[in-house]
Amino acid sequence: MQIAFQTDVGMVRKHNEDSGEVFTKGEHFLAVIADGMGGHKAGDIASQEALKVMKEAWSQFEENMENVKEWIQNVLKDTNKHIFDFSQKNPETRGMGTTVVAALGTNKEVTVAHIGDSRCYLYSNGELKRVTDDHSLVQELVKSGQITEDEAEIHPRRNMIMKAVGTDETVEAEFNTITWQNGDYLLLCSDGLSDKVSSKRIQEVFQDPLESVTEKVERLITWAKDAGGEDNITAILIQNSSDTDTKGEAIT
Repeated sequence: MQIAFQTDVGMVRKHNEDSGEVFTKGEHFLAVIADGMGGHKAGDIASQEALKVMKEAWSQFEENMENVKEWIQNVLKDTNKHIFDFSQKNPETRGMGTTVVAALGTNKEVTVAHIGDSRCYLYSNGELKRVTDDHSLVQELVKSGQITEDEAEIHPRRNMIMKAVGTDETVEAEFNTITWQNGDYLLLCSDGLSDKVSSKRIQEVFQDPLESVTEKVERLITWAKDAGGEDNITAILIQNSSDTDTKGEAIT
């Protein structure tokens, strides 16, 4: 696998409420992005606590596990409970929450789980496909036929999400299992990227065979910043490859 991770505070905000990391164990990887909300202090905490719980769970992950969907489902339930209980015990963080998009898999198959509007894309056979549907107001409007996908990208209420991790006692994630092959790419990102860089432009990044995964991520984040960069921007890019290389970078 070729893996690149980068998070950037953006051009406007003073604090980065995004968190992300990629964990590996044998043939398996777990990629996670969490975009916190609830004020700069609480948002930081929510995303960081989500990552902490998932990292602890990953330390107990067994490679011969048959039902990875059930494993992620249970981990996300634990993550939600942890953040909800944390916010109830600490009044200054009450109401905090975070989106989560997570991808667990091998070079054959990947299970993607998400809550909120952080996204996952698959680039395969020259085509970019969204693996996740945002849990947002505008996505509901798209589903009901009231607006188009193009209209959703510029809708003034596109950042209003319908559910998040930690804001309620229980929350249900959405799951998708995909197969992929050598040369394919998996992109996870916060809405700081997807709100500023269209799917059509994201696809352009994958059509340059000379760039490394790190250079592709850097270019995507630069485009998001050039478009205003009002939000924090986080991206994880994984190429299905026989080579192994991992690079992560946090820019604050």
